Amino acid sequence: MPFLQTYMSLVKLSIKGISYSQTQNGAYALILNEVDGERKLPIVIGAFEAQSIAIALEKEIKPPRPLTHDLFKNFAERFDIVVKQVIIHKLVDGVFYSSLICERDKIEEIIDARTSDAIALALRFNAPIFTYKNILDKAGIYLKSNTADADQGSQEIDDVLSNPETFGREEESNQSGDVYSKHTLQELNELLDQAVSQEDYEKAAKIRDEISRR
Repeated sequence: MPFLQTYMSLVKLSIKGISYSQTQNGAYALILNEVDGERKLPIVIGAFEAQSIAIALEKEIKPPRPLTHDLFKNFAERFDIVVKQVIIHKLVDGVFYSSLICERDKIEEIIDARTSDAIALALRFNAPIFTYKNILDKAGIYLKSNTADADQGSQEIDDVLSNPETFGREEESNQSGDVYSKHTLQELNELLDQAVSQEDYEKAAKIRDEISRR
């Protein structure tokens, strides 16, 4: 397998947050942190995957019915399959390729997956996320870059990174903040429960943000 390289070349990543992509309509940027460094790895993902990752990150939001990634976890656990780790092992033409390292009865299996799906599952299995050093060297960026020769692509990513934990458009977030600021904490908690029951998780995330600000 091309990604079965020396373990020492693996770099552990954590999730910094999700931002609405200003460059691709309807897409989101998932921002991964280098755990033992300062570089960030931005990955463009779809709205559904962004929602699934955001829900897994927000422990207080419990969907009334399992999402697709929750269903996969329930299915895997029923058959004693565990996702041990996720490896982002290849980058080709701006597309990241990932693998799930799974285990059942002490037998390890490797399954190809889209990076967004792999990370959504990693969160649900509490599995670590890794990439290879050469990928991070190629695609990783610094949050604060003062280099004069930064190309336009890096500048666009910096714009996305400027508010990495905002789920949704900035203007929508500001408007919703003004609306929810008029509610009491009790009303906000009731609205949060209602949004979750209606499976409107983007709205739930905005209400959660207002509760956190209080």
